[in-house]
Amino acid sequence: MPEQSPFDLPEGDPFGPHTLPYGVFSTADAPDLRRLGVRYGRHVLDLAALPDALPGTVPAPHAALLTAASLNPLLAAGRPVWQAVHAAVRAALTDPAHRTAVAPLLRPLDDVTLHLPFEVADYVDFYSSEHHATNVGRIFRPDGAALPPNWKHLPIGYHGRAGTVVVSGTPVVRPHGQRKAPADPAPVFGPSTRLDIEAEVGFVVGTPSALHAPVGLDAFREHVFGVCLVNDWSARDIQAWEYVPLGPFLGKSFATSVSAWITPLDAFDASRTAPPARDVAPLPYLDDAAAEPGGLDLRIEVRLNGQVISRPPFAAMYWTAAQQLAHMTVNGASLRTGDLYASGTVSGPEPDQLGCLLELTRGKGPYLQDGDEITLTAWAPGPDGARIGLGEVTGRVLPAAELPAGRPA
Repeated sequence: MPEQSPFDLPEGDPFGPHTLPYGVFSTADAPDLRRLGVRYGRHVLDLAALPDALPGTVPAPHAALLTAASLNPLLAAGRPVWQAVHAAVRAALTDPAHRTAVAPLLRPLDDVTLHLPFEVADYVDFYSSEHHATNVGRIFRPDGAALPPNWKHLPIGYHGRAGTVVVSGTPVVRPHGQRKAPADPAPVFGPSTRLDIEAEVGFVVGTPSALHAPVGLDAFREHVFGVCLVNDWSARDIQAWEYVPLGPFLGKSFATSVSAWITPLDAFDASRTAPPARDVAPLPYLDDAAAEPGGLDLRIEVRLNGQVISRPPFAAMYWTAAQQLAHMTVNGASLRTGDLYASGTVSGPEPDQLGCLLELTRGKGPYLQDGDEITLTAWAPGPDGARIGLGEVTGRVLPAAELPAGRPA
């Protein structure tokens, strides 16, 4: 049986010509050389080699961006350049006249090593699912209001730790920290016993903004380059003891996993949808009633050791990515190329649509055990019945590291 051409994708492949996500890869013969690539089915197109293979396909001023070791130079170049490069890549992969020249640039996905695709500048995590926030509120505050009074007036968020954002496939070591059950007389120190996941969607900033210059809803497309899946690992026992009054810290900062592939924002045009109806009118800077639909119809799947445990619907998110960006900068905070902000846990109204173990088990556990592996995948409806894919996020839990002598035990 003849080998299938890398150009001939199976029907329904979510990484076809309408998707074309960007990443960074290396090969076994040059492990220290990182190159930009675009995923096409089960292959990776070597972007650095494309301008020489097809002279004139990539506009000459942009060709140098493709030789970088990360996506950051391309991210910083701005939306007109993103669109021009993407159009050139799509033409290279879909025009039959280019197949002979492009075929040698396609490397099997199984033969490459994938890396963190961009240098993370800042990391912000939001809390924008009403279903998740309500469920968590009922678990943590059974005798009080499920939602805090500010929740429907602004997208709640916090600054995370950019240095511990890791690429899919990176193992996650069970973190140490303080924990204290309500009945305990004092806190104890040790490995987290309530290690959890959070299925989220991330947005990668390309074009920076000036300090003291808020980014309005209508400028969302000019600043956000693409979309990826995020697993914001959470140590619930450490989090519960530390988070009052200032919020998440060590219970979140030990690891945040992101996909190796960043799908361009424009690829999701066919999956845009209106957010859920709001019963509290937002302030003018967050009012998107007259804007393009800000929701995205992303269908997420969460697997624990290969078994599906949840299918959270991103379309159910109360606050949109454009509103999150507007709120994040309304005080004059600037954007930097490589900023990553995440949606917060994605949960829907049904029991099989919850995005974390805290919700799935109503706070009772079990939580993640050493050796457990979590995998997030997602797709969205595309044009003409196509599927738009997001690169998977996988992480396996490793036992807590042995602390050096003299450290807390």
